Amino acid sequence: MVSLRVMLLPVICLLATSLRADEPRRDRCVILVSVDGLAGFYLDDPKAHLPNIRKLAAGGARASGMVCSFPTVTWPNHTTLVTGVTPARHGVIGNSYLNRGTGETVPLIPDPLLDKDQIVKVPTVYDVAHQAGLTTAAIVWPATRNARTLDFTVPDMKGNESWTRFGTASWLAELREAGLPIDRYGPWVDEASGGVQRDWLYVRMAEQLLDKHAPHLLLIHLVEVDHVQHRHGPRSGDAYWSVSYADSLIGDLLETIERSPRRERTTLIVASDHGFFPSEMELRPNVLLRQRGLLSDDAKLAICVPQGGGCAVYILDDERREAILRQLATEFGNVRGIQAVIPPERFAAIGQPTRQQNPQGADLWLAAESGFTFSGSQAGDEIAVPLASRGGSHGYLPDQPDMLGALVMHGSGVRKGAELGKVQNVDVAPTIARLLGVELPRPDGQVLAAGLSAD
Repeated sequence: MVSLRVMLLPVICLLATSLRADEPRRDRCVILVSVDGLAGFYLDDPKAHLPNIRKLAAGGARASGMVCSFPTVTWPNHTTLVTGVTPARHGVIGNSYLNRGTGETVPLIPDPLLDKDQIVKVPTVYDVAHQAGLTTAAIVWPATRNARTLDFTVPDMKGNESWTRFGTASWLAELREAGLPIDRYGPWVDEASGGVQRDWLYVRMAEQLLDKHAPHLLLIHLVEVDHVQHRHGPRSGDAYWSVSYADSLIGDLLETIERSPRRERTTLIVASDHGFFPSEMELRPNVLLRQRGLLSDDAKLAICVPQGGGCAVYILDDERREAILRQLATEFGNVRGIQAVIPPERFAAIGQPTRQQNPQGADLWLAAESGFTFSGSQAGDEIAVPLASRGGSHGYLPDQPDMLGALVMHGSGVRKGAELGKVQNVDVAPTIARLLGVELPRPDGQVLAAGLSAD
């Protein structure tokens, strides 16, 4: 008599085969370029000169808009792009957070204190690619300081010493030998207009990597579009110039791809971390806390940590926490310029952890209306005051037309002419993983299968 175990063996083997992750694609190269602040609306704006990005979209796949993570600021969203999970899971909950023990704000931007493994709590797509034997690289990608699974890297930090300490030494030596002005990085970071030179340099560094090292995964962060819109606002003349400049750099990158060793197996993804709203008014929620006796030089019973158009409210009086939370929810709900007051029971809907899930989590989240941006100031008696000059901001609730990011995919493995509709930024990392033949564990997003071909 044949045993049940013997009868089931072929079935078990078949299931094991079907569930096994794909073999790593050593013939592929996936390049993810984040154009910081490139709002999705620019792709259809006739005033925006984007010939290269539009050509990629026409010959590949594009989203009508990409819903980003709340708060829609740089560090959490770049982390979502490479993990496929929300800030509640990956742990980078904002550009900064409050240390409840000390009452001090801990900056995450631009990685001044903590390494990648200290702040990113889940595997990234470059982690799993590296572990599968693929070559990984990142150029000023946020939240990658001391990332051990990046074979070639320079962090998004200030000062030349940051690249010397945390960058890949052998690669930096190659770049100097090639004549690239990498030692100008520090001074350019400190210049108001230094993003132009920095983005130019980042693309030159990417070109060297593609020519000499043929990485399987390359992450690039371009910064100037964000800088310009903060100073001048979205849809300004300066903003249109900046998106055109970013597009020209994408064109340079395309020329390099055409001569690269894996040009027939290269996928280029152009994405962004958030859109942009104009800002004319400053919201000072800490003024209300001071007026209610919750914040002073002598005591911090509550404090607000601004995130542009979002704001985290921390309550440090444990005995009166619930009463203070109810009071502040009501009072902030009546403040002009605040669009939403989000209590802990709604944090899951915005992808944020409660303080029970993560001690860095807020007790309350605020979201501003377009035209308003939060600050940490507690000066004066007015909560809403005019800004000195009109500019732009982000950090707001993500599923609003002008806060949607851009997403375009082109090249090997991408279906030509695919319209993806509105997508989520948690979908990007699983899609990259599929292209590379690796697997992310338990992503919140899904593979953008409608945009992929059998190639």
